[in-house]
Amino acid sequence: MNRETLKQQTRTRRTARVRAKVAGTNERPRLAVRRSLSHTYAQIIDDTLGKTIAAASDADVDVKGEKKSKTDIAFLVGKTLAERAKAKGVEKVVFDRRDKKYHGRVKAVAEGAREGGLQF
Repeated sequence: MNRETLKQQTRTRRTARVRAKVAGTNERPRLAVRRSLSHTYAQIIDDTLGKTIAAASDADVDVKGEKKSKTDIAFLVGKTLAERAKAKGVEKVVFDRRDKKYHGRVKAVAEGAREGGLQF
């Protein structure tokens, strides 16, 4: 088995382990964070219906002309997502970090969502 296959299998196992404990309902949908090398995405999902309630990414955040770090942009993504969720009537969520540690940009999205008014 080559190294890339092993890394992918490990990542899949970690994601499954987190998802076994975290599920979104009508009362508390799941806030899932996806982080790539250059972008940050977040969405609020109702797993009972299989529908995305609200979503935000760093493409939605307006930082033109400003010099901001990826972590600062991730914070704004969380804040934007919280505003969109509150407009749809979502107050409480369950946080899904997927296969990433609760650190850096993933943590910044959570803090931005909390500051925007979502409760974890």
